[in-house]
Parts: sequence; C-alpha cells; structure tokens
Amino acid sequence: MKYIALRTDDGRMKGKIRFYCMALEVSRQAFYDYLDRKNKPWKYQNLANAMMKIHAEDECNEDYGRVRMYQALTYRQEIGEFTDVHVPSEGTVRKVMEEINLIHKPKRKPGGITKADREARKSDDLLKRDFTADEPLKKCVTDITEVKAKDGKLYVSAIFDCYDLMPNGLAMADHMRAELCSQTVKNAYLCYPAIRGAIIHSDRGSQYTSSEYRDTLQKCGIIQSMNSAGGRCHDNARCESIWARMKEELFYNRGRRSENFTIAELKTMVWRYFMSYWSNRRICSSIGGLPPAVKRQRFYAELSAAA
Repeated sequence: MKYIALRTDDGRMKGKIRFYCMALEVSRQAFYDYLDRKNKPWKYQNLANAMMKIHAEDECNEDYGRVRMYQALTYRQEIGEFTDVHVPSEGTVRKVMEEINLIHKPKRKPGGITKADREARKSDDLLKRDFTADEPLKKCVTDITEVKAKDGKLYVSAIFDCYDLMPNGLAMADHMRAELCSQTVKNAYLCYPAIRGAIIHSDRGSQYTSSEYRDTLQKCGIIQSMNSAGGRCHDNARCESIWARMKEELFYNRGRRSENFTIAELKTMVWRYFMSYWSNRRICSSIGGLPPAVKRQRFYAELSAAA
C-alpha cells in the first residue's frame, strides 16, 4: 500500500491507481481504505509516549522487557501518572515496544566466586530454595560478586530481603575476605535493628563458615542458613539473579566494560545503583511490579491501618 501511495502521489494520480493495484493484486477499495487510515493518529501513540518517557528516565530502564514495562505502566497509573494512557494487555505492550524499537537484549549469566571450605562447620539449609517472605526483615539472602576494575578488582557483598528485595546491607572492598561479609552484616544491623532474629542464607563459601562471620551473626542475633550439602547455584538463585541484573544494567547492555573504571568509580556506580535506582525506582517483577522501597512502605502502611 505504501508503494502504491508513493507512486501515485497518495492517490492523486488517478490514472496509475488501477495499474499498480492490478500489478500488486490489491483491490482499489483496500487502497482507498489505506489512504483513509494513513493520516489518522496512531491509536497507541499515548502509550508509546509513556513507554519512551519511562525508557528515558534512567539508563538502566533500557533493559525493561515487556513484563516490567507493563508493570511500570500499571504502577505509574496507580500513583496518578499517565492518567490519559490506556494500558492494554501485556501482549499489546510487547507489540508496541517492537514497533518503537524498545527491544530487550538477552541476559548473561554470572558465575559464583566463593569457594567452599570442606573442613569448616556448616549450618543447616533453612530456606530450601523458598525465597519468599510474608514480611520484611525475616528472611534474607547474601552473596559476593566480583567486578573487574582498571586498577584491580572490586568485591561487592550484599544482603537482600526476601520480602521486597531491599538491599538491607551493602559493603564493598578490594578483597573478598570474611571481614567483608561481616561488615555487610554490621551495616544491615546498623540500618535495620529489627533484623535481629532474621534468617540470612548464603552459600557454603569459606567467608560464611569463618569464625569471624559467625561471631558477627551471633552478636547481631541473626540465624545462619546455608546451601545444602552438594547444593547447586539454585540454592542461592535469588542473589545470583540480582548480580546478573546489576551487571547487565550497568555494563553489558550499556556497551561498556567495568575494566574502564577504577575501583573508586565502580564503588560509586554500584552504590548509586542499589541505594538509589534499585531501591526506589526499579520495577521488580518478582515483587508485583513495584520498587522495593514502595513494597516495604505499603507493608507498614497496611500494618498501621490494621492497628
């Protein structure tokens, strides 16, 4: 239809319409119907504009797939934004994303870096791959990831809440000794004293079986849980997934390498990612399409209302 419109000056060259329609086996009525639709506004234009606004708000939002884009649109409507936008089905959101070229790139999978100490005393697996919780600060997961830098390696240790994926504790250093994991626990306890009595699950790495780490847990009143004997990466899949998202959204999908930044620069980038973007703005599908801070705020708001 576009070709016929081009060759006939949008139907103004009447003598050529019949020829091109016959040559391309298109009915003249279908061509005239196309001309009627041609200059009408796209019915999904408002939706596309809203998607582009979400996409442009933060560079990490470029990694939104159809599910998180649909959830982001729904959430924005819920809080009073995009009142003039109709959010259709998830399938329609995907089609509009394809039309405006907001294509999500494939994910990369991270590898673990902690090594088990076979001689050390282990703790029981109290989570058994159940990474859900009914309230904050009751069940958490922790792990370490490595990020290569221009002047060495940065090791990031974090404690994530199973209820809302909030980073309850975060610590970074140029080493991965037990003191890094202990500092993560101390930071979590300092920010959230109510974490006393919570379960924190980790792999069986030597950092988590060390006496220093166990002593810190005991002082903070936290219960330790570890992957089962002979466990696989799925035993701590929640942390592995979060590390993958962080590296995709900061580096892989941005077309940049972490090796181009110093350890100091990477610390700033990772801190801002988790404490600003992840906690407050990133749509997380596994917690109902909300940012972690919003999920937690709503929990305490409902608790206050019930009281």
